[in-house]
Amino acid sequence: MDQWWLPGTQGPGSLYQLSNQLVTVWGQSLLNLQVLDTSRKDDYGGIFCPTNKIVHGRVGDTIYPFLHLAKQTKDQRYVDGAVLLFRWMERRVSQEDGSWLNEPVKGAWKGTTIFSIIALCDALHYHGDLLDESFKQEVKVRLKKAGDYVYNNFSIDYGNINYPIAAAYGLSLLGDQLDIQSYKVKGREFAQLALSHITKKDSLVYGEGDVYQPSPKGCYAIDLGYNVEESLPNLVLYGLLTKDEEVLQAVTRLLQTHMEFMLPDGGWDNSWGTRNYKWTYWGSRTSDGCQPAYTLLADRDPRFYKVALKNTQLLQQCTHDGLLYGGPHYVSHKVPPSVHHTFCHIKALTTILDQAPVKLTTAESKLVLPRETTYGSRFFADIQTWLISKGSYRATITGYDKEYKKTKQGHATGGALTMLWHEATGPLVAASMNEYQLFEAGNMQVDTDPVSMTLTPRIEWRSGETLYMNISDLSAEIQEKTSNGVITVSTRSRLVNKDQQDPPKGPVVCRVVYTFANNKVTCRFSYEGIVPDGVISIVFPVISRSTEQLKAVNDHILTIDKGNVTLKLTSNQDILVLPTTTGRVFNFVPGLEAIPLALEGRDVKIELEVMKK
Repeated sequence: MDQWWLPGTQGPGSLYQLSNQLVTVWGQSLLNLQVLDTSRKDDYGGIFCPTNKIVHGRVGDTIYPFLHLAKQTKDQRYVDGAVLLFRWMERRVSQEDGSWLNEPVKGAWKGTTIFSIIALCDALHYHGDLLDESFKQEVKVRLKKAGDYVYNNFSIDYGNINYPIAAAYGLSLLGDQLDIQSYKVKGREFAQLALSHITKKDSLVYGEGDVYQPSPKGCYAIDLGYNVEESLPNLVLYGLLTKDEEVLQAVTRLLQTHMEFMLPDGGWDNSWGTRNYKWTYWGSRTSDGCQPAYTLLADRDPRFYKVALKNTQLLQQCTHDGLLYGGPHYVSHKVPPSVHHTFCHIKALTTILDQAPVKLTTAESKLVLPRETTYGSRFFADIQTWLISKGSYRATITGYDKEYKKTKQGHATGGALTMLWHEATGPLVAASMNEYQLFEAGNMQVDTDPVSMTLTPRIEWRSGETLYMNISDLSAEIQEKTSNGVITVSTRSRLVNKDQQDPPKGPVVCRVVYTFANNKVTCRFSYEGIVPDGVISIVFPVISRSTEQLKAVNDHILTIDKGNVTLKLTSNQDILVLPTTTGRVFNFVPGLEAIPLALEGRDVKIELEVMKK
């Protein structure tokens, strides 16, 4: 029987009700952070980020959810707050050429102008009746200048692929509102070009980085976080706005492929993406959210509704003191949040609340996501990545060799185990950047911990300031086989530095074999070659919140109390716990704490087993 999911009418925990709750909570917090002290001239009217000590340039996007809340609550403060935000935008980030800057800093990126266009268009379309006519006309005049900037400057090669895809929707939307046909024609051109940026083997959007040059393994620049939280939502919104069935059919297939990477708890497994540096467990830290894409096409594939719901539930779990934190372990590690996460994601949830309700043909209880099933293994050739689903374990192993533009030591590769997840514990292993670097300093938080490290399991050797790791090797070889119900993934890589160079005394060949049974995962690390001076270590960070108790049973066995279950780690070598500042290492990518374990030897075996108490 068909079900209509209407805002405010569903049962506990359903998508629209939860979205409404989060928009209300986040909106109140953002309003409370708005600077109303006129003596603070630069900040006046903006939303101040206590963590970064600035007003982020894109806070003007909050005009839209503020007006949504004004209509919902009848609270005039939200209307006043929206007007003040527009005044702040015009004073601090508005440019003569019609653009708005991403940050109130000279020379800052202008591409985010398209997101502000969409937010202001939605604000006028859905809630313009709350504004006086003179102010609305002022906003429309300003939008025309911004539209001209995008029309004249954007191309399919402008920035990463998320920008021209957003322009497809933004120009079409603005063209409708201002009745400018040329904008709508250009929007359609961008949408058609976007369809040429779909990989042929796996149906993934590419273009998050260097677009035209494939890697040696034939891979293109793909990032899950930006795809599901920015590109695909805007492509869906474009298709619905223009009733472009070709686009809607294509984006439905894209959503189905990208859905393969959602973990059963709603986390997005972007442990391999080119822009992994922006990955947080629930998505990507300065994009808007997956909810518009998956919610608004749930009538075409009911599973999409569950994708949106599970991710929104995860956003709720990561909300504390009224703000969205950048990962599940921010609070336990006492890391403050950037307000950027909140004012981006409140916009995505507001979008689905203001859109027409979605018709579902399947009961929510019967919806099953791909990684909720135990399908064995799946290989994605376009990113050289294997997904494993065995028993209660889910895993990701990658040899993806496409780096982000000219960056090095970004996402893990080399046959790395970048995700190990268990239904009773959540993530047990989660990769981070090989080296935490502020590729986008204005959009990332500074790591001040002197002993922080990548969270990816690895073989490593350090020579002075140079680090050699198997997870840096872009040329790694990976094979997978299943025998007698056991999945084995064998990898061959080398110890290399960020420039893909061997240690001074010659190559060190690394072999890592991962074995997945129903109730146990085994990782076997070995290497051969001339051992350089110093120690080659197997470093194995295990995801563990600070509140979980670690116990050494003996030199070869450790246990971690994870509530209703115990994680048992057994090795054929002594297990050492590396020094930490607070008892755990923490990485902003993807916002998790870990216990850093280290082992030595040419043949090291580690078994992980989750046991009920």
